[in-house]
Amino acid sequence: MKFGAVANPEAIDFTLPADHPDTKRILAEYKSDNAPFEVFVGCAKWNKTDLKGFYPKGTKDELAYYSQQFNSIELNSTHYGVPKIEQVVIWKEKTPANFKFFPKIPQTISHFKRLIEVKTEVDNFVATMSHLDEKLGMIFLQVHDNFQPKDMSRVERFVAEFPKDVPLAIEVRNKTWFEGKAADEFYKILQSYHVSNIIVDTAGRRDMLHMRLSSEEAFVRFVGANVASDYTRLDEWIDRIESWKEQGLQKLYFFVHQNIEEASPLLSAHFIEKLNGRLGTNLRIPNDPNNPLP
Repeated sequence: MKFGAVANPEAIDFTLPADHPDTKRILAEYKSDNAPFEVFVGCAKWNKTDLKGFYPKGTKDELAYYSQQFNSIELNSTHYGVPKIEQVVIWKEKTPANFKFFPKIPQTISHFKRLIEVKTEVDNFVATMSHLDEKLGMIFLQVHDNFQPKDMSRVERFVAEFPKDVPLAIEVRNKTWFEGKAADEFYKILQSYHVSNIIVDTAGRRDMLHMRLSSEEAFVRFVGANVASDYTRLDEWIDRIESWKEQGLQKLYFFVHQNIEEASPLLSAHFIEKLNGRLGTNLRIPNDPNNPLP
């Protein structure tokens, strides 16, 4: 993932900003002592070419192995085209019962048509991905970085027409979405339709760390810089997630990217181990030598 990459990540201040005041308010609305805390952590890809060194020698089915190590995948491949239903069913059948897919909406919708008259394409995509059944986690929309708030009405129409029984998250990228009235208007749309406001932690775009949750769910896309500070950045995320959980967070979707993706499983394993220790989750630590697969 090259978006947000910088030449000298060592010079970046990676400190997480304070939460937006709306985050505390929205989490308080959902706070419940009886609500379970659901956590899904994964990478963006499962293919052996990108995740070098992750798969044992002789691994024949990469998805089957990946899904035994992680409980989720950020499915970026759907951004480049809608898979056949038969392929979606194969993905579902290869993965364990608790595994979930988080597919990205195709670029024909987000980048080429730019949300103009896309209901048919959206319905077709959702219908296809719905063949994942209970393994469909959340679909997410990522608009182009030159898509600006002047087209806010397209976003509102998009979420209004999106199937109500399918969870949705949105990632905006242009810096004007995080400023002033535009940020407030966008947030109100997300909150009204119970759409998750994606947070992106990447070196070159610290403005995308808006820390403004729009529901009881946090969808975070973390982009490492292939430097030692990637690990301390994740440690700070543990602190923030613990705080959110205390305030009412019920679901966390956290996906780890790297500019050189082979390090993604290592970062993910570090993050999961810290989560388990601090928040009491019981996620499998990928390729844990102390807990080998049977």
